[in-house]
Amino acid sequence: MTTATRAHVPATPTAVWLVVEGLWAWYRRNWRSSAVSSVIEPVLFLLALGLGFGSQIQPSAATGGLPYVQYLAPALVVASALQTAAFESTYPVLAAFKWKGTFLGVASTPITSTQLALGQLLWIFLRLSVSSVAFLVIAALLGAVTSLGVIGSLFAALLAAMAFAAPVVAYSATLQSEGQQFSAIFRFIVVPMTVFAGTFFPVDQLPAWVRPIVWLTPLWHGTELSRASAFGTGEFFPVLGHLAFLVALVVIGGHFVVRNFARRLEV
Repeated sequence: MTTATRAHVPATPTAVWLVVEGLWAWYRRNWRSSAVSSVIEPVLFLLALGLGFGSQIQPSAATGGLPYVQYLAPALVVASALQTAAFESTYPVLAAFKWKGTFLGVASTPITSTQLALGQLLWIFLRLSVSSVAFLVIAALLGAVTSLGVIGSLFAALLAAMAFAAPVVAYSATLQSEGQQFSAIFRFIVVPMTVFAGTFFPVDQLPAWVRPIVWLTPLWHGTELSRASAFGTGEFFPVLGHLAFLVALVVIGGHFVVRNFARRLEV
C-alpha cells in the first residue's frame, strides 16, 4: 500500500509513539531475558574486571591516575549500550519483517513506512536509555562513578550506540533471511570493537597500524567522549570531532533506515 492511498494518516509524532507503544506492549511481557544481557552482564564485567582484576592494577598515567574500576566504568556504559543496540538492530528487525510480520501489519494501517522506521529507532533509543541509566546507577553504588560528569557519559553512550544502530537497522531491513550475516556482525565487528576500541585499555598501546581502524569505530568516539565528560578532561576540538563523526553516522544511517523501510513496505 502506498502513502497516496492511505486515509487519515496520523501526525508523525502520534504515529511514531503508537509504534513505540506497540513495541512496548510486547516487551513488557518479555523484558527479563534482555535485562540480563543489557544490565546484569555489564555489571558483572564491572565487578570482575573493575573491582576484581582491576584491584591488581595500580593507578597510573594509562588510567588517568584513577583506580581501574573508575577508569573502566565510563567506557563500559558505552560498550554495553552499543552491544544492546547491536542486538536490537538485528534479530528483532528481521523478525518484524519476516517471522512475526508485525511491520507488515503496521504497514496496512494509516501509519507510513517513514513513521514506522522512526518509531523503531525511537524504541531502540528508549531501550538503551533505560539500560544505560540502570547500569550507571549500579556503577555509582559500587563507587565507580567519579563525578556528575557521568551524565555526559550517558549522552555519549546513547549517541555512539545509535550511530551504530541506525546503519545496522538499515541493513537488517534489506535481508530476506537470517543466514550468517548477523553472526558476522557480532563476531567480526561488535566483539573486536569492544576489545580493541579503548574500553579496557588506551588505544595508543595498540600497534600503530591498528589505530586508524579503531578511529573509524563509533565505540572509540563514544568512549573518548564518555571519559572526557566523566573525568572533565574534554577539549573543544577533539570533542567537536567525536560529536560530528557520531552525528553523521546517525543522520546517514537514519536516512537509509527510512529509505529501506519504504522500499520493503510500500509496494
